[in-house]
Amino acid sequence: MSTPHAVPGSWIDGAAVDGTGPAHTVIDPATDKAVTTVSLAMSADVDSAIESARAAQGGWGAATPAERSEVLRRLADVMRAEAGALAAQEVAQTGRTVRLATEFDVPGSIDNVDFFAGLARNFDGKASAEYSGDHTSSIRREPVGVVGSISPWNYPLQMAVWKVIPALAAGCAVVLKPAELTPLTTLTLARLATEAGLPDGVFNVVVGTGAEVGSALSGHAGLDMVTFTGSTGVGRQVMAQAARNGTRVQLELGGKAPFVVFDDADLTAAVHGAVAGSLINAGQDCTAATRAIVAPALYDDFVDGVAELMASMTVGDPTDPDTDMGSLSSRAHRDKVAGMVDRAVADGARLVTGGTVVDGPGAFYRPTLLADVTEEAEVYRDEVFGPVLTVSTFTDDDDAIRRANDTVYGLAASAWTRDVFRAQRAGREIHAGCVWINDHIPIISEMPHGGFGASGFGKDMSAYSLDEYLAVKHVMSDITALAEKPWHRTVFAGGR
Repeated sequence: MSTPHAVPGSWIDGAAVDGTGPAHTVIDPATDKAVTTVSLAMSADVDSAIESARAAQGGWGAATPAERSEVLRRLADVMRAEAGALAAQEVAQTGRTVRLATEFDVPGSIDNVDFFAGLARNFDGKASAEYSGDHTSSIRREPVGVVGSISPWNYPLQMAVWKVIPALAAGCAVVLKPAELTPLTTLTLARLATEAGLPDGVFNVVVGTGAEVGSALSGHAGLDMVTFTGSTGVGRQVMAQAARNGTRVQLELGGKAPFVVFDDADLTAAVHGAVAGSLINAGQDCTAATRAIVAPALYDDFVDGVAELMASMTVGDPTDPDTDMGSLSSRAHRDKVAGMVDRAVADGARLVTGGTVVDGPGAFYRPTLLADVTEEAEVYRDEVFGPVLTVSTFTDDDDAIRRANDTVYGLAASAWTRDVFRAQRAGREIHAGCVWINDHIPIISEMPHGGFGASGFGKDMSAYSLDEYLAVKHVMSDITALAEKPWHRTVFAGGR
C-alpha cells in the first residue's frame, strides 16, 4: 500500500507550515485506511501562531464592518466553489455519510458564513443619550482580541465555522486547534479564508494533541479569550487552565437530551423523530435524542415502531448515497459505546434491536434501542455519543418534566404533543438551551446553540454568539464645559 501524501499540520500567518512534532496518520474510520499524514504542532508552534495573531489583531480589529463583511462574503463564495472537495474530506476523515456531508455539513457551514457576513455590519447597542443629564453616554462594541479556539472531531467543518466566523465578524484574530483525528477541512477552511482576502495572521490553525497543543493554547497568557467545544470533563480542564490568566471563556459541552412523548403525541411523527434524532451522525452529536421518556399508553407501540425503523437502516459505506448511517469516529470510540451497551444489558435493560458491531473493516455499530432503562443506569445518565437510544416511561406530566430535567446536562430537549399548553409548559420548564416541539435536531444560523449546567455556557451561532467576541465599552462625555461639576460637592467641602 502506498504511503499517503503528507500535509503540513499548521496554518500560520497565511501559509501552510509543518508542525514541529511527529507525523500523525489521519485514518478513515469506515475503512481503517490511511487518508493522509499530518505533521503535528507542538507548544512552540502555538507560540508562533499566537504571535502571528497578535500582530494581525490591530489591523483586522480596525477594519470597517463593511470590509470584514466583504471578506466573509467572499469566503462563502469560495466555499461554495469547493463544496464537493469539502464534503469528500469530511466523509473521508469522519466516516459520516455523503448525504449528511453534502446536505447538512457543508451547506450549513456556508450558510453560517453568509449569516455572519451580514451580521458583521449590524452591531446592536443602547442608544446614545444624556442619561445623566449633563453627559452624553454611548456604547462601543469592540473586539475581545485574540481568541484561542478548540473544536471537536464530530462535526469538524461546522464546529470550526461556529468558532471562527463570529470571532472574525467581531474583529478578532483566531488560533484554532481542531481535533487531530479530523483536521483536514479545518486546514482547508483556513486556506480558503486566505484566498478570500483574509489578512495573514488573522486565522491560524495548529493541529496537535489535546495534552500538548490544547493545554498550551488554553493556558496561554497571550490570549484574550478561549472557546471550546467538546466533552464536559475536558471543558472543565480548559476553564481551569484559562483561569490561571483570568482569560475569558466560552464552553459548549456535552448533552443528554430528553425526548418526551406525551400520550396525545403523533406516534408516527415521534417514532421517526426519535430514530432521526438519535442516529444523526451515528449518534455522535451532543444534541442527539438519547433518553426517550414515553407515556405509558404509547410505550409499547413506540418501542416497536422505533425498533422496526432502526432495524431497516442501511449501515455501511458512507460514500454510497443510499447508506443511512456511516461509521463511528474510531474503533476505540466504537468499543466505548459497545461497552456501555453491554453493561446496560447486564444491569437489566432490554436490548430491543442492535447492540452489536458490524463485521469487517471500519468502526461500525448497529443502531441500538434499549428499553426499560432505569434512571440510575449509566447509559441513562452518562453521554454515550453513539447510535443508542434508551426508553423509559413516566407517570404523569409532572413526572415527565422531572425526568427530563433529571440530568446534569442542559443542552437540548424535545417534547411531543398536540396540546398547546403542554407544549408551552415543556418550553418553559425543561431546563435546556434549546427545546424543540414535535421535532428534534434542526438548527438554523439565526438562532443560538448552547446550554446550561454541565453543557457549558455561552452561545454559538446567531447574533448572541457575536456577543461572546465583543467587549462592551461605555464612553461618557461631559456636555456642560463646567470646571466645577455638581457632583464635586461629594468630595470638596465648601467648594474650591
